[in-house]
Amino acid sequence: MAGVLLALGFPLAGSLAAAHQQTVVVDRIDDTARFAAIAQYVTESGPGIDERRATLQGELARYHDVYGIRAGVYYRDGTAMAAAPDGWVVPEEGELRRAFGEALLGRRSHDPPQVWPWQGDPRLAVASPVVRDGDVVAVVVTDSPTGQLRSRILHGWLLIAAGECAAMLLAVGAAFRLTGWVLKPVRILDAATHDIATGRLTARVAASGGPPELRRLARSFNEMADHVEEVLEQQRAFVADASHQLRNPLAALLLRIELLALELPEGNEEIASVRTEGKRLARVLDDLLDLALAEHASVDLRLTDIGLLAAERVAAWRPLAEEKGVRLTACGPAAVTAWADPVALSSALDAVIDNALKFTPPGEEVTVEVAASGDASTIVVADHGPGLTDEELARVGDRFWRSGRHQNVKGSGLGLSICRSLLAAGGGSIAFAHNDPCGLRVTLTVPRTAPEEAEPALPSA
Repeated sequence: MAGVLLALGFPLAGSLAAAHQQTVVVDRIDDTARFAAIAQYVTESGPGIDERRATLQGELARYHDVYGIRAGVYYRDGTAMAAAPDGWVVPEEGELRRAFGEALLGRRSHDPPQVWPWQGDPRLAVASPVVRDGDVVAVVVTDSPTGQLRSRILHGWLLIAAGECAAMLLAVGAAFRLTGWVLKPVRILDAATHDIATGRLTARVAASGGPPELRRLARSFNEMADHVEEVLEQQRAFVADASHQLRNPLAALLLRIELLALELPEGNEEIASVRTEGKRLARVLDDLLDLALAEHASVDLRLTDIGLLAAERVAAWRPLAEEKGVRLTACGPAAVTAWADPVALSSALDAVIDNALKFTPPGEEVTVEVAASGDASTIVVADHGPGLTDEELARVGDRFWRSGRHQNVKGSGLGLSICRSLLAAGGGSIAFAHNDPCGLRVTLTVPRTAPEEAEPALPSA
């Protein structure tokens, strides 16, 4: 649209300038023709010639006084018959001399060059011959200032520019309305995609607006989301069922191992190894079941005092920390509220504190800090253990992933995955970073604004 307006605007501006100048030139031609008619009587010999010359001089003087245009009638040799102002002569060169020379040839001078508003003070020179008995005996010359002409051209250009700006604004407004209509389904689709990516698999798109192609895309997206939710539900159900079904045979197997151990000498390394692996397998099955339940269970969001909740969890874990020789402390404001499921948040915080105590050596400290900022509240658990490398930070929280440097520490590699699932179900998140000078810094984030479907409730822990 801008290109079209510019392509039309420049020729229109040029045509407007030419039209204004042509109007002025036609007026000057009429004036010179009138003066040429008077000058014909001056060139006639006989009595009264001085009176006729005085009449011509008076007309030129009034013309100059009223319009500010210099005008004169000159014989072929350049001497003045009459001129205003007095003493004005045709210069030896320039546009006025060119017009004078063309008039001597018996024709009106050509149109002067186009005047533009940015020029300093160009003049318009127009000349017409005075013909007597078929011969050019004199020439009428006018030399016009162009200040008013340039002002009119500039005013016209401003009107054109204003019109083009108005047309551009109208086009932009129409384009915004059109693109808004076209892109509204895309924005809704983007929001639904983000919801699904963050774990809210029930998000869907209402395929009721926008072009037909986007409505078809919205329907296809809903079908894909339904299929993905169904597949994940089947996967969760399989993991939960498999874990549950395997627990009973495993429990029976562990019982038989214990009975078998009674028949063998004490300290048998093989039976001890089998017992250890059996217990490890039991922990993995329990964690798999917990993960499946965490991904499937609905959340009970309520306004929760996470400062009080964090203090309670720190108090619950402090005996174990003291047993390991680790200082476990809580800090932060006394009351920090957020919208969360207290049970899910407690379980997630337990998993993070447990992980920190596992890797923190005796004599070091684990801190649990609660804070509120903007539209989110955070619980930061920082330890002074060995920490993780940058590559390990990118993978921490993945299912079954454990650092190769910490394989001797008990665990299934599912604790932080369970923590992430518990937080995501309520709109929260978990992030991992280095803790200076050493250790791991885990940040649990929960929203402070109420979800649309949640009803206001009293703060709870």
